[in-house]
Formats: sequence, C-alpha cells, structure tokens
Amino acid sequence: MSPTHHLHDTPLRWRGERYPGTDAAGIYGALADLDRPCFIVVTPEGIGAVSGGGVVSGTDTTGWPLLAAAQPLPPHRLGSAAFLTAHGVRSPYMAGAMAGGIASADMVIALAREGFLASFGAAGLLPRTIEQALGRFAAEIPDLPYAVNLIHSPSEDRLEREAVELFLLHGVRCVEASAYLDLTPHVVRYRLAGLYREADGTVVAANRLIAKVSRTETAERFMRPAPAALVGSLLEQGLITQEQAALAHHVPLADDITVEADSGGHTDRRPLPALLPTILRLRDTVQREHRYPVPVRVGAGGGLGTPVAVSAAFAMGAAYVVTGSVNQSCVESGASTAAKAMLAEAGIADCDMAPAADMFELGVELQVLKKGTLFPMRARKLYQLYQAYDGIEAIPAAERAKLEQQLFRRPLEDVWQECVGYFERRDPEQLARAAGSPKRRMALVFRWYLGMSSRWAVTGEGDRTMDYQVWCGPAMGSFNDWVTGSYLKTPGNRRVADVAHHLMLGAAFHTRLAQLRSAGVRIPAGVGDYRPVPLEAPVDDTPAGLR
Repeated sequence: MSPTHHLHDTPLRWRGERYPGTDAAGIYGALADLDRPCFIVVTPEGIGAVSGGGVVSGTDTTGWPLLAAAQPLPPHRLGSAAFLTAHGVRSPYMAGAMAGGIASADMVIALAREGFLASFGAAGLLPRTIEQALGRFAAEIPDLPYAVNLIHSPSEDRLEREAVELFLLHGVRCVEASAYLDLTPHVVRYRLAGLYREADGTVVAANRLIAKVSRTETAERFMRPAPAALVGSLLEQGLITQEQAALAHHVPLADDITVEADSGGHTDRRPLPALLPTILRLRDTVQREHRYPVPVRVGAGGGLGTPVAVSAAFAMGAAYVVTGSVNQSCVESGASTAAKAMLAEAGIADCDMAPAADMFELGVELQVLKKGTLFPMRARKLYQLYQAYDGIEAIPAAERAKLEQQLFRRPLEDVWQECVGYFERRDPEQLARAAGSPKRRMALVFRWYLGMSSRWAVTGEGDRTMDYQVWCGPAMGSFNDWVTGSYLKTPGNRRVADVAHHLMLGAAFHTRLAQLRSAGVRIPAGVGDYRPVPLEAPVDDTPAGLR
C-alpha cells in the first residue's frame, strides 16, 4: 500500500493501542473491520493499516503520521434507511422472485430470519400451492416481512386476477410486480385496496408495491398515481371503496422501483450504468411534480453477482439491491440438484435469449442458461415455426416428425389433448380463444414445451437435461468466478443468507476501499478483494463474517 501524495508537514497522527498491520493479512483485517474506523499510517516498517484508535493533532504526539482515514461502514448504512424502515428489514438487500417456486418458501423464510426481504416466486403456481406457502409464512415468520411475486400475464388475464384476489384474501402486504408492459386493473387494485387515512389525515398505503422494470415509460407509470380511468373502473365494479378511489391520487402506484438490467429471465439486457441514472432522474422529475411525502425509492437489480458490483450499484445511487440468479444455485432454491450443479459451473458468457412461455405470441424473450442444455436453440426453432406457419397442420411432415421425435417425444395431437385437460382446469378461456384459430392452437402446443422445460429443470427430470430451461444472467458466472477457491464454490454450501451477508459485507468493504483510493491511497491487489469464508468460523480478532 502506498500513497500517491507526499507526507511532508502532515499535521495529524494516529494514536491507539494496536500496532498497525503492515503485511497483507494485517492490512486486510483493518480494512475489513467495518464497525470501526480504519487509519492508513506510516510506520518504521512502511505503510500500515489499523482499525480503532483516534486522530490527534500536532507533531509531538505518539503514534504515526496519518495518510488517510475511513469511517465505520457497517453494511446497513449502504443504500436507503427509508427502505429499511418501510419494509422492516435490517439490510437494503432483496432476493427477487423466480417463477415456479424457484424462489421458494424456504428461501423467503431463511432470508426473513436474517433481516433480508425476499419475494416468493408465485408466478406459474396453482392457487393451492401459493396458499400453502402463505400458510407457512404466517406460521413460521408471522412478524417478519416478505414479498410475493405478481407477474404480468397478458395472455392469461385470469391468473393475474386470481393471484391478486388470493393476496388480498390472505393479507399479503408486499408484492413484487414484474414483467409488466403496461398497467393492469389487477395490479392497481392490489395497491389501492390498502389505502386509508389515519386520524391525523396521513394517507397510508398498507399494500406495498415493488415494481421491477427495465423501461423508462413503464417506470413512470408506476411512479405516478394510478390512472383515473382504472380507478373509476375499479370503483364501479365494487373492487375498491369510495374512500380508496378518492385517496388514489395522493400516492404513487409503487413504493419502490427496481431497475432491472441484464438479469436472468425477463430482461431487456440494458446496462445498469446507463439505465439506473436515467430512472433516478425520472424519479426526481416526477417527485418535483407530485411532491410525495415519501419519494419513490429506486433500487438496482440484474448483473449483481459480486460485492464489487453491489458496491457500484450503491455508488450510483441505488436505494437497495436485488439479486436473482445467484440465489437459484443455493440450497434453499426450488431448482433441482442437477440445475444447481449446472448453474454452479456457468461462466459470464454462458447465457442466451429464448422465447418466453408466458408471452410467446408477442415474441418476448428471456435470458437463460445455454451451457449444458439445448433449450435456447430448440425454443427459438419453435418460434420460427410459429411465425412461418398458420397451424400445426401446415408444418411440413418432415419438420413435424422431427419435433415429435426430438422435442415433444410424442405426437403433437397428444400434446394438444394434454393442453386441453390443463386449461379446462386452470383457464378455459384459453381453449375458447383457440377453438377457431389453428395458429392459437399451435401456440398453446409450443408453449407446452416451453412450460415443461422449466418444470423439468425444477423436478430434475433425468432424461430431459438437454431441454432444461434455467433462467440465468451473467451475474451467475461472475459469482462463480468470485467464489472459486472458497467454501461457496460447492452448491451444497451455498445458503441464501450466507450469500446475502457476504455480498453486503463485501460491498461495504469495497466502498471503504473506494473512499481510501479517493484520498490518494493505493491499495495492493493482494488485499483489495473481499473473499467469503464461513460465517461461523472465527479467525483471530477480525469481526464475524469478515474472517
């Protein structure tokens, strides 16, 4: 470690009981002691670092000349204190939802117990399965916060409507809304159904909404109050009260906006350094217009797989951070052991885009793992056929035979009959729409493969490995590279709370390094990288989690 400036006539010195560390271990230990100030000083052995003690003036004091100092920086100081208060958590960190229960009840409970917010992956699950998870939350974390995912379903309106009804019935107080192209009556209903005015006149939104977005136009819709037309329609249908309709214009539709950059699953793959500042400026513009008592908070997600990336997000102004892909490889994830093993071997370039099952007809894509699976290529082939032909019957015989042998492994007519049985139970409107439309019927058959491919990855279907649809972004590869050589390299050691703690502790560590660099201190490469070690394994006197 060396300064970039001269030390002559330095008027300040450090004084304390501990001798500054001048070797790599000593310097790292002082930098990583986040609960105490860190001083960079000049000793007879060279530049050193020490935590604790204090600064004294004058040149006649004991101690060593001071180069720079960094204040205590526990992880909860990163981001927004308002986020902690609003959600009742101890850290500005959130584990985002992964559909189909991949963001499992176990994951939500484990993180809630450690002071983190997590969103249950309710999208794509049957109501009874969601109810079982909500029952667990009520029994196991009755006083702790959690969120539940509400995903936009443009082709299956009933699913979105029923999900909101379920959330309201069970008193779910925080929803993470994702994949929205536009506002729907259902997401607006959830927000407004929690509005009331306290005795002192304060308007309270009991139903908190976190909107995950990647486009400015969508972000602005969630930052503004609910549209009057939707409010009026909900009131006419008796889905909100007169008071709630009157209060709607006092609050933004969402409390928090998560800026979703290059993430797994639904994503526009936009770079976070470009997208986050843009939406922060938009938030400030909307706030100047509406003057909300509590401004909308803006968080960051997508591509956050290392402490350096998390630190950078906070440095750009994120109120909180959201992780996704890295949690999918953890013990508590709903993904299969086989899928977790595949994720643990992924590199930053091992992702690809493929058609999304829930928005197949619109051509919307999501980001998935490509290493170890043929799913991206096969899914794109289905969309090409959908574009080229008006129905299953129009597909050339040779092409159809290939589909039946390689992808579906059964006649397409048998697949259609399975679709009929499924939608008769879940959403008969889909069958009515397909009755007179061969192309719509073809879309539902192709969506069978897309839906089952994600299910196979969850259940670990042994003979379907090459068809696994595993949602994944480049953060997974970045995380794997960071934990190489540590206990987190093995999927069986990856617990969501450990990952969350290490990402936040490491983010605070790297934020402190940035402060010292800005003061002119050069940090040696050997001590400038936070490394995760088991939280329960203490070493010397370094604080827990940083040993």
